[in-house]
Amino acid sequence: MSSQYKDLKQECYEANMQLNALNLVVYTFGNVSAVDREKGVFAIKPSGVPYEDLKPEDIVIVDFDNNVIEGSLRPSSDTKTHAYLYKNWPNIGGVAHTHATYSVAWAQSQRDIPIFGTTHADHLTSDIPCAAPMDDSLIEGNYEHNTGIQILDCFKEKNLNYEETEMVLIGNHGPFAWGKNAAKAVYNSKVLEVVAEMAYLTLQINPNAPRLKDSLIKKHYLRKHGKDSYYGQ
Repeated sequence: MSSQYKDLKQECYEANMQLNALNLVVYTFGNVSAVDREKGVFAIKPSGVPYEDLKPEDIVIVDFDNNVIEGSLRPSSDTKTHAYLYKNWPNIGGVAHTHATYSVAWAQSQRDIPIFGTTHADHLTSDIPCAAPMDDSLIEGNYEHNTGIQILDCFKEKNLNYEETEMVLIGNHGPFAWGKNAAKAVYNSKVLEVVAEMAYLTLQINPNAPRLKDSLIKKHYLRKHGKDSYYGQ
């Protein structure tokens, strides 16, 4: 593969294969992208290619204005959403979108996922937000681009920081997650799915389950992410 984007394509390919290995996608429904900020481009899975057929050279290189820079296949149908997030959130390096069952179920219920336990608090201090379903005028317009607007509007409305809350549900659609690179975006997608399942089961057992108290939220988040963090090696 003689391409200046070889490493970027490889990173993107591996992240997409991991998305499939973690059972986060249905058939070809799902994608991960990886960005190269210096070159002003990102790599993304081609649209509708089965994971068992996907090769690193199939990965498409696109700029932030959705122009294909390299690749003979059409990029993912969600490319414009990825591009909008990269353009507006300068500190993210990867974006993932899945159709994972429990994440989608919460999105279809149009509900934030409450922070019930420490697994959730290990990763973020807020409920996982669910963006309101898109207005008809936006659906009729530039839909995938407008999905990006929908995400940013949700974060503004709920006063959330994209570097602390690295995941969102799109009402009636499904989850997006991001991180410092494509692998972290996939990691956050799996965390989101596991937390979504746990929250669902919690409400089945006790529909009046209380939210995790603030002291435990703070303790679990800061031991992993604070300046005095002590979790891990």
